Amino acid sequence: MKQTWALGCICIIVCIVGIDAYFMQRDAMARYEGQLSVVTFDRSHIPLSVSPNSRGHYALPLTSLSLPDSFAKMLIQKEDQFFYYHLGLNPFSALRTLVQFVRGKGLGGSSTITQQLAKNLLQTDDDRSFENKFREALYAVSIELFHTKKTILTMYANTVFLGNQVQGFETGSYAYFNKPLKDTTENEQLSLLATLSYPSTRNPWGSKNSAYAEKLHEVLHSKGTFVPPLSSRSYTLQATSSFELATAHIACPVTCTTSIDTHVTEDVREILGRNISAGYARGVRNGAVVIIDPQSSELVALVGSPDPQSDVDGHKINMAIEPRPIGSTIKPFLYLKGFMEGLRPYTLVEDREYKFPIATGFSLYPKNYDGKYRGIVTLHEALSNSLNVPSVQILSYIGLTKFYAFLDGVFHFKPIQPYESYQYGIALGGLEMDLLTLTHYFTLFPRGGTLAPLKTIRDQGRRPALPPQSNIDKVVTVAPEQYVELVQAIISDRLTGVNQFGLNSTLNLTTNEYGVKTGTSRDFHDSWVVGYTKDFVVGVWIGNSENTALAQVSGQSGAGAVWHDVMEYLLASPYNKHTPLTYSHIKRIHIGNSDEWGLANDDVEITTHLLEDKQLILSIHNGDVFELTPHTSIPLKARTEVTWSANGENIGIGIEIQFKPTTPGTYEISAFDSKTQKKEIVPIQITAAH
Repeated sequence: MKQTWALGCICIIVCIVGIDAYFMQRDAMARYEGQLSVVTFDRSHIPLSVSPNSRGHYALPLTSLSLPDSFAKMLIQKEDQFFYYHLGLNPFSALRTLVQFVRGKGLGGSSTITQQLAKNLLQTDDDRSFENKFREALYAVSIELFHTKKTILTMYANTVFLGNQVQGFETGSYAYFNKPLKDTTENEQLSLLATLSYPSTRNPWGSKNSAYAEKLHEVLHSKGTFVPPLSSRSYTLQATSSFELATAHIACPVTCTTSIDTHVTEDVREILGRNISAGYARGVRNGAVVIIDPQSSELVALVGSPDPQSDVDGHKINMAIEPRPIGSTIKPFLYLKGFMEGLRPYTLVEDREYKFPIATGFSLYPKNYDGKYRGIVTLHEALSNSLNVPSVQILSYIGLTKFYAFLDGVFHFKPIQPYESYQYGIALGGLEMDLLTLTHYFTLFPRGGTLAPLKTIRDQGRRPALPPQSNIDKVVTVAPEQYVELVQAIISDRLTGVNQFGLNSTLNLTTNEYGVKTGTSRDFHDSWVVGYTKDFVVGVWIGNSENTALAQVSGQSGAGAVWHDVMEYLLASPYNKHTPLTYSHIKRIHIGNSDEWGLANDDVEITTHLLEDKQLILSIHNGDVFELTPHTSIPLKARTEVTWSANGENIGIGIEIQFKPTTPGTYEISAFDSKTQKKEIVPIQITAAH
């Protein structure tokens, strides 16, 4: 009976001790997590941003898989040779410490690695009392009961103080040698180990470090000759790319791994800075580049400034997320919707002067970039040469309300002004958009018509930040593949655009498997280029943060140079999988003496003339107002030879004549085609001179 009672008591005591040990190690783990910094990593686990922990230290965490075996062996040999053989306490060291305490010689003596870990977690460095030593011992045993030796060693490696706000060997490797621990040499590792006993004076910046590291080299019987390593004289644990992540709200509130490639980002920043310097005399001060992997929808690089450390020229503004008028880069989306509504690359459109009423009460007279009109052209020619007038004609054909719904309902686009304030100005590039959003939208072309949420964080379960002006939070189908391929067939055609862009162009690459579109906003304020292969999409903006005009810097001459260099850089990188563009849903259709892209079931005759303009009078428009002066002469032009009259009076016959009014008033200008018996009347207003 007594034996049973004693056994029961022992079981109860064991349970109580076990429960206490469990909660001690739980507390230890909570303390450990609290001592690690919040770190934002790039896709290769390179730290982009490290925040100070609660003690003001920077603590980059190693994992048990990333602690080098050779370093772990030296650490154990130096600090705790019996690490793998005890349960948190070395009985011989513990007995020696107790004897020293009884003799009044303090609590000196070496602790096990687990005890040192407990001391680091409990933060009892400054109070070496018996109570604290006893508490540390209890925590050490508790940790040993519930965790593997590898985990304990890793936790210790992450909590040691190495001077200069540096905590942990991984942090020390970056701070003192600008590299991860796995890439350090044995001499550099010895230099870090020599720091442990006196981190404030023996760290790699101190003069005593080399002597102690060399002594450690001898004690540990390391191979070779010890050579004092070169250390950095300062450190920063904030990569320049952390500027864009923070301003775009991509940096995580807790430790996370992003999709950003820090090496690509900094190489692209160098390309951007070089081109901005070259364009400085023409007013270029700022630029931005965005790179997205379209198949995974991952953001690879986000560069919003050539130098985020600079205080001049607005370089502390992330221009990749600032909305600006996007110029002609809207046209691929406009043509895409037009093709969905029945238009085709072979559809004819008349490139001439038109008048479009807009909400302001004034009228819009769209002109092309070079101020010239080209007469009747195909939509293929119009988009390849980025003609403005045909784009407005397409928007008129689609209908403003329907295109607003396309942007709002399919793209989930958030304009900075109501759509009604843009109207036909959308086709002329007046719509403001940030580069990150615009580049994300362009991924629909290499993706065959779908948009996926932009991924900026690789950790499972983490919701990434959305681009500033879109709300694509699930995969959406923007357009069927055949219509996407029709647009792609045009924007990947470099020959048809020779008239506008020339044979030697920054838009020409060492591959043919790409599409590209330029854009220039009104009065040369913004220069844009967005282009893609199947493997990556690159968007570039060039301008200045003050939104002042550049000196004749177009999309091709400004952003085009940056875009070209970035694309060639990526074509020579592992990101280039050499995936060809596909055209499996469209076909070449024989039309007249040439071929053009279309769909198999097209009614070519009807589709060719969907935008046909049958207006007889071409040179004046309903409601035009002219001021009467002694030299007022109004050119009248018709589609064919007609008889002209003004308020019923015959004023001439011909395709083109001059009308010279003599008095102010309202005039009805009529044109009569005797062959077709068609008559057209346009009222105009003649006002007295002021």
